[in-house]
Amino acid sequence: MKRSLFNILHTPIWFLALFTEAKSFQENPVIGNALLNRIGLHVLRIRIAKGLVRLRRVFLSKYVSQNKRLEYSKNGFTQDFNFLNATDFEALKKEIFESVWPLREMSQGGTVTRRVFLNSGSLAIKFPQLHAFIQHPNLLASLRYVAGIGGEPIFSIQAVFAGANDVLDPQTVPHADTFHSNAKAWFFLEDVNENDCPFAYVRGSHLLTPKRLAWEKKQSITAKNHPIIYHARGSFRALEDDLLEMGLPAPEKLPVPANTLIVADMFGFHQRSISAHATCRVEIYATLRRNPFLPWLGLDIFSIPYFKRRSGDLSLKWLTRLEKMGLGRMSWRPVGEGTIKAPVRS
Repeated sequence: MKRSLFNILHTPIWFLALFTEAKSFQENPVIGNALLNRIGLHVLRIRIAKGLVRLRRVFLSKYVSQNKRLEYSKNGFTQDFNFLNATDFEALKKEIFESVWPLREMSQGGTVTRRVFLNSGSLAIKFPQLHAFIQHPNLLASLRYVAGIGGEPIFSIQAVFAGANDVLDPQTVPHADTFHSNAKAWFFLEDVNENDCPFAYVRGSHLLTPKRLAWEKKQSITAKNHPIIYHARGSFRALEDDLLEMGLPAPEKLPVPANTLIVADMFGFHQRSISAHATCRVEIYATLRRNPFLPWLGLDIFSIPYFKRRSGDLSLKWLTRLEKMGLGRMSWRPVGEGTIKAPVRS
């Protein structure tokens, strides 16, 4: 009886979530309804989101070069080598590697990801190079164009400790983050070699082809009960046979030298490569994901000066509050202060 009442009261909320970035087939009975997806609910959401992102990119295109637009169109990601001049890059590394930070960590399988969530308002005096970097116009323009949305990204300093054991890291399986375009960026502070868990991407998988759409529909019908929890929550995993079914190539590793920026569309399939030995890579990480059904570019809460200056802290507080309300998961746990590459505590 209580469960029936709960469902009745929450049905309007679950329905309204269709017009947001909500993606979980497991947690939203409307999004995960097999009958609705059999007649095309999930496919409709993808089509509408893709149409709107194309419209928004028309207005964002003037901020990026034609070469960058073509690179993204072909691959689903862009690469900029020697993004900063040598002097600024060395100064930026000094600020990051020689400072003590409030650290947070998340474990996934055998990988520990460490982050320092950044507040732009507190960086200008003590960390001028870092402050300048997160406001770099080419970085912001690339993120917004690839995401197909305006607004302010959320920035972190990130260290990825991987390969220390053979416990499976779910990020090493090819996957798409969600059903619509959104962007992540990695600015690598050290060389990332072939065996250092480089980022890997399935070239061209950001495109909405008929084969991709058919595969998405098939997945949506059964996703709610999928044994892989990430898949059930809307981050579809694509194994070798799935990629072949969609006419896509295998993921390609992208080892890069230090001072390289990669911006990628997370609707495309990507993964963290597996390393045979313990390794650590350090980067400045950014993410930009908004409601895909917005027809406009602006009106982003993090563009308001108060929120923009405190975006890191506010993101953490919001995740913590959602967890307390039973509406989300706060994976980033505080582990004290230290340098970004300090050994992981057992």
